[in-house]
Amino acid sequence: MSLDGSDAHKIVNVLRMREGDAIEVTDSAAQRFAASLIIDARGIRATLLERKPSSERQALQITVAQGVPKGQKMDFVVEKLTELGVSRITPLRSERTIVTDVGVQKLERWRRLAKTAAQQCGRDRMLQVDEPQSLEALCARFSDYDAVLLPWELAEQMPLRETLPLLVQGAQSVLVVIGPEGGFSHAEAERSVRAGGHALWLGPRILRTETAAMVLVSILNYLAG
Repeated sequence: MSLDGSDAHKIVNVLRMREGDAIEVTDSAAQRFAASLIIDARGIRATLLERKPSSERQALQITVAQGVPKGQKMDFVVEKLTELGVSRITPLRSERTIVTDVGVQKLERWRRLAKTAAQQCGRDRMLQVDEPQSLEALCARFSDYDAVLLPWELAEQMPLRETLPLLVQGAQSVLVVIGPEGGFSHAEAERSVRAGGHALWLGPRILRTETAAMVLVSILNYLAG
């Protein structure tokens, strides 16, 4: 199996690995293999030795639709949600989204970051970064999920411990919808609730957009065991 690009660079120049070193390889089907490294005139390759059992057990598939924040905050979101086991991220456009132009280069960067973060934390399955989507288009797909959760600072002030367990009881797929820096407008929140979403209050402190998803996903992971 040939290794090239950023993988080869990391093996040789960052990790300083040598011929015969043991490595772990994950293929495009998310299968993990113990392997031995070969470095010679033909390039950098790996000899696959044996298939390893999956290290991931996901009882709950979580998708996060993230209002695209300014600057490089989305890089942080992608990395941390990968570490937390999220299945997919959908960059979200809404009424108050400042960053409306998400081009190919940004998507490719986020996908590279997701791959690197998955390798770092030992994930078998790579987090998928979708094409950007509007909130209106996303609402039309709420029925694809067992539960849709919309953290909103103006939601009814009910503690999560009283609301969340019932909402996700028995669920296998959950969509978490996070607004941009300016949050969701009343009209957007109401539209999302009419489409089947559940507005949630995360407490008296207003969280940054890059923090909210991590908090809610961590709680969901806890509830899912």
